[in-house]
Amino acid sequence: MNPNDTLLGLPEIVRELFETYDDNKRDEIKSRRFTQARMIEWLRPMVDAKVVEAKPLGTSAEGRTVSLYSYGTGPVKVFLWSQMHGDEPTATMALLDILNFFARRRDHAVVRKIREALTLLMIPMLNPDGAERFTRRTAQLVDMNRDAMTLVTPEANILKNTRNTYQPQFGFNLHDQDPRYTVGSTRNVAAIALLAPAFSESREDNDVRRRAKKVASVLAGVFQLLVPGHTAKYDDTFEPRAFGDRIQQWGTSTVLIESGGWPNDRDKMFIRKLNYAGLLTSLFAIATGEYERSDPATYETLPFNTKNLFDLIVRGVEFGANDSTRPICADIAFNLEETSLADGSLDLMARVVDLGDLSSYGSFEERDGRGIRLNGNQIQLDRVIPLKQLGYLLK
Repeated sequence: MNPNDTLLGLPEIVRELFETYDDNKRDEIKSRRFTQARMIEWLRPMVDAKVVEAKPLGTSAEGRTVSLYSYGTGPVKVFLWSQMHGDEPTATMALLDILNFFARRRDHAVVRKIREALTLLMIPMLNPDGAERFTRRTAQLVDMNRDAMTLVTPEANILKNTRNTYQPQFGFNLHDQDPRYTVGSTRNVAAIALLAPAFSESREDNDVRRRAKKVASVLAGVFQLLVPGHTAKYDDTFEPRAFGDRIQQWGTSTVLIESGGWPNDRDKMFIRKLNYAGLLTSLFAIATGEYERSDPATYETLPFNTKNLFDLIVRGVEFGANDSTRPICADIAFNLEETSLADGSLDLMARVVDLGDLSSYGSFEERDGRGIRLNGNQIQLDRVIPLKQLGYLLK
């Protein structure tokens, strides 16, 4: 499907937002690892200049204040929440970039229309305790995206109470997924996965979900234009404990955006840029009503997420598991993991995740292993190997 057909009158706006991104982003954000305190420092000038209004909503389990940041005075309310999982900050960075764009370019046609037609309600970091440790769960060790029913965590109560108080017409549930997901049966990395969540086990549509699918189609068109072949659809099985599904059920047309991976983008800076362009375009489409003309099939026909990707595959290694079996020719797959060192710095380690015929899998990096001989003392499934040692083994 041609993205220009999907986006109707929006392609030029998409291209302009994408191409001028470096002029409008928050330059201070260099890494995806940052605390709530640092985020508040970046937001403070915009709050002081009254670009955005900050309102405390409550406190996390460890007492950190979670605030709502509001922008615009329009009749249509749009709720955006990010970093429900503390180690999923890509959209948080993009939201700060968007607010920076609003501050710098107040007279831009996109900014003016969003400000006049919409009221944006943003919680850019819902789980500050998890962000402090860069971990998924809250300080109480709960996955708050499985707490929409019991509401045992203060963070879940903040999210539900905010939705109930403001009754937004639209919602954006902003997450990061494993960067090794791929698009359908291809080896193409899923830079973005989209979902208009189901509100019941039958996964039928109503007006609320149909609106969400139209917005998701706008987003799909944006990403197909910018990174063709790298957008997937997230599994739409109904999960009653999850907030996206429940908020859809409660009457807010909700779209899940899962930020995936991209080559040489461990800190998600390119994916952050995609979020910026996609969110701004979809907000503009809601503000103008353009989203109503989008074809839901653009979203519906996206291939589902699959996992056909590793960080590194070494092809054709001669591998002997032990002395009692003959060596074989095998592909070996590794994924890279960040490990905290004693001095607080980070190091990358390689985990052995698969071995055998991996011809149907792709990788961010691939090496020719012909001529390399390895044995079971050097390589074992699930073994973690320092990168320097791995480099020595693969010489």
